[in-house]
Amino acid sequence: MYHFFYGWYFKCQSDEQTLAVIPAIHGTGCTRTCSIQIIMDNNAWTIPFAGNAFRRKGKNISIGENQFGEKGIRLKIDTPQIRILGKLHFGRLFPLKYDIMGPFAFVPLMECRHSVWSMRHTVTGNMSVNGRIYSFQNALGYWEGDRGRSFPKEYLWTQCFFKNGSLMLSVADIPIAGMHFTGIIGTILWQGKEYRLATYLGARVVQNHSKAVRVIQGDLELNVRLTENSGQPLKAPTKGTMIRTIRESASGRAFYEFKKKGCTLFAFETDRASFEYEYLS
Repeated sequence: MYHFFYGWYFKCQSDEQTLAVIPAIHGTGCTRTCSIQIIMDNNAWTIPFAGNAFRRKGKNISIGENQFGEKGIRLKIDTPQIRILGKLHFGRLFPLKYDIMGPFAFVPLMECRHSVWSMRHTVTGNMSVNGRIYSFQNALGYWEGDRGRSFPKEYLWTQCFFKNGSLMLSVADIPIAGMHFTGIIGTILWQGKEYRLATYLGARVVQNHSKAVRVIQGDLELNVRLTENSGQPLKAPTKGTMIRTIRESASGRAFYEFKKKGCTLFAFETDRASFEYEYLS
C-alpha cells in the first residue's frame, strides 16, 4: 500500500511575534487529504481539507483559497476554531548552495527527505488571527519542507535567526535497509558564509541528552541546548496518516554556540528559537 506525505514549513518572525504555517498533503492508498497547521507562541490549530483542494505549480502550491510559494503566503480560513485572513510578501530568498540531503537525496526508499528553500528572507504584510493582528514589517522568514512516508521516530530539530545569520539543525534516527543510524543535517548562515554540518561530510553527535546536542565535524563544533521545555501540539505523519502528535515551540528559549578550530564564532541565548525534541524517555 502506498503511503506518502509532502509539506512545507514557513516561519515568519518579528521582534514581538512569531507565526509558522505548515501546508501539507498526505495519504494512504487511494485516499488523500490536506491540512494547514498554524503555530503561534501560545496556540496551534490544524485545519483539515479534502485531498482535491491541493494544487501545485512549480514552487507554488494552493489548498483551497490559501496560497504558498516563493512570493509569499495568502491565507483565508474561517472555521469555528480559527479565523485567519491576510497576505505576507517575501523578499529575496536565500537558498542553500546545494541540496541539504547531499548524496542521500538519491538514496531510494528513505522514510523522510528534507529540503531547505530559504534560510533567511524578509517578510512584509499583515495577518489577522482570531481578531489579533500580526504585523510584519521587514521581519524575517524561513522556508523548508519534508516529504516521504513518516517523520523519524526520534529526532531533534531547531531553527533560529540571529544577528547577521540564521541556522537550522536536525538530528534524527534514520532507518534504512533494516538498519538504523543517526543522521545529521544542518546549516549555519553567518556573515554571508554558509557552513554545512552533515553525516555525509563526516559530522557526528558526541552528546545528545537532556534536550542538548553537540555536533562535531572536522574543526567545526555546534552546541545546541533547549532551556525552556514548552511547545504546542502538532500533527505529524506516520505512514502517510496524520495520527502522530508532536510538540513544537515556535519561539522558545534555547542556547547556541558555534566554534571553529576551538575558537567561538558566536554564542547566545534567545527566546526566539523554534524547537522540536522528540525522543523516547
